[in-house]
Amino acid sequence: MTVREHDFPRLRALRVPGRGRLRSYVDGHHAGPWTRDATVLTALTAALLVLGLVMSFSASIVDAAENGDVFGIFRRQLGWALLGIPAFLFVSSLHHRVWRRTSWFLLAGSLLLLAVVLTPVGVSRFGSARWVGVGPLVVQPSEVAKIATLLWLADVFARKREKGIDLHDLTHLLVPAIPLLAVEAVLVLLEPDLGTTIILGVIVALVLWIEGLPMRWFGIGGVLSTLAVAALAFGASYRAARIHGWLDPEKYADSAGFQLLQAKFAMADGGVFGLGLGASRGKWNYIPNPETDFIFAIIGEELGMVGAMFVLALFAGILVVGLRTARDAEDGFGRTVAFVITGWIVGQALINVGTVTGLLPITGVTLPLVSVGGSSLVSTLVALGILVSISRRAEPRGRIVGRAEARS
Repeated sequence: MTVREHDFPRLRALRVPGRGRLRSYVDGHHAGPWTRDATVLTALTAALLVLGLVMSFSASIVDAAENGDVFGIFRRQLGWALLGIPAFLFVSSLHHRVWRRTSWFLLAGSLLLLAVVLTPVGVSRFGSARWVGVGPLVVQPSEVAKIATLLWLADVFARKREKGIDLHDLTHLLVPAIPLLAVEAVLVLLEPDLGTTIILGVIVALVLWIEGLPMRWFGIGGVLSTLAVAALAFGASYRAARIHGWLDPEKYADSAGFQLLQAKFAMADGGVFGLGLGASRGKWNYIPNPETDFIFAIIGEELGMVGAMFVLALFAGILVVGLRTARDAEDGFGRTVAFVITGWIVGQALINVGTVTGLLPITGVTLPLVSVGGSSLVSTLVALGILVSISRRAEPRGRIVGRAEARS
């Protein structure tokens, strides 16, 4: 005798608990059909992710071998990628307005974790306490803070616009943004992590710019920020050494200028077409942190100028499509989030490339999707997933104009 489900309705309700509710939630908050820009953004993300996994293995193989496991660093990075890819796909399938409801919880959680980092629970590495961990899972709360800060500020300003509040009033622009940045800056600088503090400042500045803060205030803020960064840089001996090594690396070739000089030598050795994948000499204990902050130098050495330009072209593609997505976003919240995610990721990439090539002082900022770093990889994939979801709801300007003409 066989048991048929339609004879026992409760069996259907008990089958795969929670699955129906999750599916109904996703269906009720679906991002919409795939668009050309969403597909292009996904392809660009996939290309950078694959390139990052390949180069992370190549750049880390020496350090990993010295620790007894040649695949150790790559295995961890691959594990984070396997966690980040489903997160990207899930986030990109949700309507971006979902994040308006969760932004307050994300911000509160990120601030709490930033405070926890400074307690004995925080995990210290290389002289900095930037992580919290439970067993083998170690995360960097400042990466969560980047997304939370953007989403919360975008939601706050969207609510103000909906209430008819004039955002040309500086009080309504600066009061939510500057106090939040000040609190986060203090918490992150106590880790200490100047590079992430700069990125948080960039995110807040981009939000204020897209929301209409007059340019003269950016001039004032730029001067004050430069003075503050200079004071912080020269206020710590190791940061001051980095500045001296950046300004005159040859003079400090055996100390603070060593890393920058070796990076330049590596990229010069790479020439146009590179030495070949895996053939880097710089990663053999010449370039410190070859798989994280200075992975672009290994790319230039192994893949040459062609490989380096290909990486820059991928980020340029994200810039073009991301700005187009922001322009065509269906609401103000989506416009702000799309613009700032684009500026944050591309800006961070430019800062990293600038430090490796000597155009900027060394800040410890990683190359998004490419450098080794689990929390950074997942947070970047989530941010790009949100950008893809916005592009799936975007209305191309030409189509909007066409519809308006048709109605008239």
